[in-house]
Amino acid sequence: MEDRERPVNPAAATTIARRVEVHRLAVAGRQPEIARDVGGRVCRVWLRTSRFAAVEAMATATLTLGPDANSFYQRGWALSSTGRPRPALEDYQQALTMYRQAGHRGNEAATLNNIGRVYASQGDRQQALDHYHQALPIQREVGDRAGEAATLNNIGSVYDSQGDRQQALDHYHQSPPHPAGSRRPGRRSRHPVQHRDGPPGGR
Repeated sequence: MEDRERPVNPAAATTIARRVEVHRLAVAGRQPEIARDVGGRVCRVWLRTSRFAAVEAMATATLTLGPDANSFYQRGWALSSTGRPRPALEDYQQALTMYRQAGHRGNEAATLNNIGRVYASQGDRQQALDHYHQALPIQREVGDRAGEAATLNNIGSVYDSQGDRQQALDHYHQSPPHPAGSRRPGRRSRHPVQHRDGPPGGR
C-alpha cells in the first residue's frame, strides 16, 4: 500500500516539517527523550493520513536510540498497514511487553486489539479472538469507549466471517453509542486502535 497524499493545512505542514527536522537533529545528537517525544507526535499525524512509509522510517530512526514502546507500536501499525504481518506482530509484541511493564493499561489494550487485527487478517480467527477478549475488559476498566466499540465490532466481524450471525449481532449490539459521523455498529473497523498518549504508568 502506497502513502496517499491528502490536503494538508499549510500551517500544520510547517509545524510538521519543523518537528521532522527537530527529530532528525535529536537522533543525530543522540537525544532519545526528544526524539521519542517529537517522533511520536509526528507519527500520530502521519498514521491518520496513511503516510506509512514515513512512519516506518521515523520510528526506525527513533529505535536506533534504544527500545521505545510507542515507536514499536507505531512501526507495527505501519508494517501491518502495508501488508507485512510478521514484522508487525514482532513490533506489537515488543510494545505490548513494554506497556505491561510500565503499567500503561490503555496502551496495552490498544496493542492487544491491533495484534488481534493482524491475526484476523491472516485468517487466524482463534488468535484474533483471544487477543480481542484480552483487550475488551481493559478498555472497559480504563473507560476507553471508542476502543471498546472497535474491539466489539472486531469480535463481531470474526464471528460473522465464521457464519455465526447470532454471536456477531450480539457483539455488534453491545457496542457503546457512537458519536455522530463515526463508524456504525456492524461494520468492520477499517483502522487499528490508536493508543492513549501519556507517560508510562498512566491509565
